[in-house]
Parts: sequence; C-alpha cells; structure tokens
Amino acid sequence: MIPRGRFAPSPTGRLHLGNVRSALLGWLWARSLGGEFLLRIEDLDPERSKPEFTDAIFEDLTWLGLDWDGPVWKQSERGAIYDDALRRLADEGRAYQCWCSRAEVARAASAPHVGEEGPVYPGTCREHATPKPGRTPSWRFRVEPGAVSFVDAIHGEVTQDVAREVGDFLIRRIDGVASYQLAVVVDDALSGVTHVLRGDDLLSSTPRQMLLQRALGFSTPTYAHVPLLMQSDGRRLAKRDGASTVAGLRALGWSPERVVGQLAAWSGLGEGAPVSARELVDGFSLARVQREPTVVGS
Repeated sequence: MIPRGRFAPSPTGRLHLGNVRSALLGWLWARSLGGEFLLRIEDLDPERSKPEFTDAIFEDLTWLGLDWDGPVWKQSERGAIYDDALRRLADEGRAYQCWCSRAEVARAASAPHVGEEGPVYPGTCREHATPKPGRTPSWRFRVEPGAVSFVDAIHGEVTQDVAREVGDFLIRRIDGVASYQLAVVVDDALSGVTHVLRGDDLLSSTPRQMLLQRALGFSTPTYAHVPLLMQSDGRRLAKRDGASTVAGLRALGWSPERVVGQLAAWSGLGEGAPVSARELVDGFSLARVQREPTVVGS
C-alpha cells in the first residue's frame, strides 16, 4: 500500500503558521516515505467557510512549495456520502436520533467534561427517544463501555474511556450536516489515507474516530499529533493574528524559504536558516520533531 498523508484545513481565514507547520510536517512525512499527499477542504461550517479562503489555501501552499496529489475534496460537496455512512450505522444499531438541546444535555449531565463536545452525554435518548414537536433531531453514535488505546507516533500510547469521558457523541448535527468526527473518518478511509499528522489539540478526538472506523469496517491510519505553536501569553496561534499568517509574512517581505526554515527550527529540524521544503525531505524523521509546545513570539 502506498503511504498517503493529508492536510485538511478549514477555509475560515488565512492559514496561520500553526496550520502551515502541520501541513509542512505532514508533507515531509509522506514524501520521506515515498508516498502521496492529499489536500482536503473541511468546509462543513457554511457561515464561516468562504471561497476566497479556499483559494488562499491553494495560493499559500503553492507559494511554500507544498504540492499535493489527486483532486481536492470539499466536504460541503460530500453530504450524500456521509448520509450513507450514517444509514449504515443506524441500520446496525450503532447510531440513534437525539432530541436533546445543548442546554438539556448540560443540565442532565452528572459528570461535566470540558472539551470540544461539552458535558458527557447522559444517554437520555439512547433507549427511549421521545420526538419533540418543532425540533429536528441530531444523531449520536452509540458508544459501548471499554477503553480505546492506540500508539501515537509522537505521544506514544494513548488511552481514553470514551463512554465515561465523552459518552455517545454527535455524528450529525440538528442542521442535517455531518459532524467533524464522521466526515473525517469517512473521507480519510475513502481517500486511502494511511498517515495522519495534525495538532495535538485533536489528540482526544482520535479514540472516537477509531470507534467509527471499527463500526464502519475501515482501517485505522497511523497517527502523529504534534505539539502546538503558542504565543508568549499562552494562547495558541490563531487566524486572526495577521503577522502569524503566511500572507502576513509574505507582505513583510519574507521568502518561502525563510518561512519554511523558521517552521523547521520551531519543529526541531534545523537552526532557522532559509531552506526549501524539498530540501528537508532527505533525512526527515518524526523522531526529530520537538515534543513540547513552542513559543513563537510576543
């Protein structure tokens, strides 16, 4: 099987250096293995996703010398495929309709959990869902008891008790759009992704995605979750920080090689001298990538 990595940004702003570092490291990982590298646009949020930002992603990656293989999938165009995966899960009893609002989940949860899913879902609709007039249901994945473990290429062994820490999680929102977890699993599997490198803010999502992979009969990729780039005040880099975007640095007169060299230095791959992405492929190893968050500026 050909090694295949991917970069999957959301077109909600210009790429910041944290995004681009993940793209660079994922590209280097795939190319150093003699593999392919895919680009996917995760534009399931219609209010924040803008076509001009999609165009800007293409522009920034090309300027940096990061190429990709095959067509670019846009998640906004793949709703029917996600619906088919949901039907498969529902037919097998692994997914069910949930009529609870976020406020109701928060009030009913006995063990609040701070995370991207909010409080642990208490299972209100798991066995006896009651339709509520005027409300559209979401869909949840039925999580069975037991820990999920995997070996991350950066963090080593990771274990999460999804049932206890997250509960039955959303796979389709009340607006009928697939959740991040379901869409990512389906797209990675159908595009043949074998290696996933992304920020470690998504480390806790991986056990949920593994449960979906198993339920849908998909293989699990090799994962590597890299530490984030942080600002001196403890906040991670964000798209609103103009000077921390590729476009912002380009406007200041930075060359692509200077940007790549700086990203390499922050990742433990060099001293910061200008270098092209292609020059970093030979000798690249995840073992060299820094294991701690990097503070990148004031």
